[in-house]
Amino acid sequence: MQIYWTKINKIIEETPEVKTYLLDCPKDFTWEEGSHTHFALEGFNAEDKPNRSLIRHMSISTLPHENSIGITTRIKEQCSEFKTILRSLTVGDEVALFKTHSNVPLKREDKNVYLLSSGVGLATFRPLVLDYFKRNENVNQIHSLNIDSSRDFLFTTVFTSAPDQKFTSQFVDNRKDYYEEVKRLAADEDGLFYVVGSDEFLLQNIEVLQEQGVKPQQIMLDKHEQSLSKFLTLDLSI
Repeated sequence: MQIYWTKINKIIEETPEVKTYLLDCPKDFTWEEGSHTHFALEGFNAEDKPNRSLIRHMSISTLPHENSIGITTRIKEQCSEFKTILRSLTVGDEVALFKTHSNVPLKREDKNVYLLSSGVGLATFRPLVLDYFKRNENVNQIHSLNIDSSRDFLFTTVFTSAPDQKFTSQFVDNRKDYYEEVKRLAADEDGLFYVVGSDEFLLQNIEVLQEQGVKPQQIMLDKHEQSLSKFLTLDLSI
């Protein structure tokens, strides 16, 4: 397993609780839209076994052409050891990346794409939208729906409706409005539904989508293939 050590080159305060850490791109480090990585702090591999409390599974919120690896995360006042250390880091400090992979690249199947997310889960979708803006072939249109009760909505410069590019963006601050909108979107019998958030959020969305007739094959989750069965029952014969 290759571990890439790299430095923080910029820290952006997206909202009072959300920061983006921009990292230098190590030589030979590659990724695509929808990628996640294992993000580790100094000392995680100092002993015989990795210190898992210093490692987190994080989405990459940038694309390679932006020349920085973006890690966007929420850090609350009361937080874990990992987040406490992360909050104390500054430009020039080192972090490690390894096991980078994409479970949710943008499917180009001439269908409508719906991006359903909660809070900072939007970071996973930012690269998909940027990739679509850059190259919109074989995607009919994209609609993003994000729920964030804090009302500090993220990436509003990217997630702004652009009718000429067949992109719409919607933010809501309560569950009732969110799930009513999910039901409305699920009327698209041929659409592709990407869902990012906590496991509880995924299960609630899957339940609503499937109640409206959306098939498991139409639901994309940021989960390894071996974990999908916990959320979706896939009929592979179809």
